[in-house]
Amino acid sequence: MNMEFEKRLPIPKEVKEMYPVSEEIGKIRAERDIELKKILSGEDKRKVLIVGPCSADREDSVLDYLDRLKDINEQVKDKIFIIPRVYTNKPRTNGDGYKGMLHQPDPNGMPDLFSGIVAIREMHKRAVEVSGMTCADEMLYPENYRYLNDLLGYVAVGARSVENQQHRMTASGIAVPVGMKNPTGGDFNVMLNAINAAQHKHDFIYRNWAVHSQGNPYAHAILRGYMNKHGQSLPNYHYEDLLLLQKMYGAMSHLTNQAVIIDCNHSNSNKQYLQQPRILKEVMNSCMVNPEINNMVKGFMVESYIEDGNQKPEEGVYGKSITDACLGIDKTRELIFEFADMVDKQL
Repeated sequence: MNMEFEKRLPIPKEVKEMYPVSEEIGKIRAERDIELKKILSGEDKRKVLIVGPCSADREDSVLDYLDRLKDINEQVKDKIFIIPRVYTNKPRTNGDGYKGMLHQPDPNGMPDLFSGIVAIREMHKRAVEVSGMTCADEMLYPENYRYLNDLLGYVAVGARSVENQQHRMTASGIAVPVGMKNPTGGDFNVMLNAINAAQHKHDFIYRNWAVHSQGNPYAHAILRGYMNKHGQSLPNYHYEDLLLLQKMYGAMSHLTNQAVIIDCNHSNSNKQYLQQPRILKEVMNSCMVNPEINNMVKGFMVESYIEDGNQKPEEGVYGKSITDACLGIDKTRELIFEFADMVDKQL
């Protein structure tokens, strides 16, 4: 056989019983859900910033980062709604490399999926306790979402997953906002079709159950740049790109909360992490000259960790990314304060 069944893993309900969420975390999540939905609907004029490591590889350094981010958040929370990025699953372009804490709780160890499930649930719990903020994670595996659904404040569907039917239908049954990235080829229609699917009701099979979803009115776009047929990275955050998305959204007037988040890294920066502040500022300038674009652009994604850059897992530098290069916390702090000043001029 090409696939060996090693052991049965506990279902999400069983894991939640073993590692329950406190009432305080539930209260924080409920309050933040309301705040974020008001921003996406336009009732609250603050901007969103989804910020944190490319991959949450070690609990100690991730929590250290979040403790520092908490102090920054206290100074800008009246202008920016910060959502810590705690990504525990990593899509790999060619299948090789570190696949995230779910697979490897120890980045230098062997895969251990049960320990990984426990590790990511415990880390997300402690992340809320340390920072006072519910976090974002990527829904790489739709069937695993419910291990974390009582903890997450935001869910992203990646560029390689956005065309997948199961991701779209699962997103339609998620209670918190879901961002749908444009695909790696860049087609806005694919992304908008995914948003349309996520905002509607569906009947489908999920974790061996026949389920009915109510639709997620807060599903929205994420622009992350794209790859052309020659494998070159190209951006889609420029003013003309935003005008095009606005026009295409307008042609789908049935879609609610016609919002977009700009991913400042990945193909938008050609993974040149130091370009992220420039990209954010350019988009904010576009918002300043066009009120309709400003209403559509709800915020940004920035990849950030304690140390600048990235490294190989075996190098072991504390707080430095082992996947994509990230902006260090000092540069991130400077960027967030500049961002807050720009938002303040628009409020």
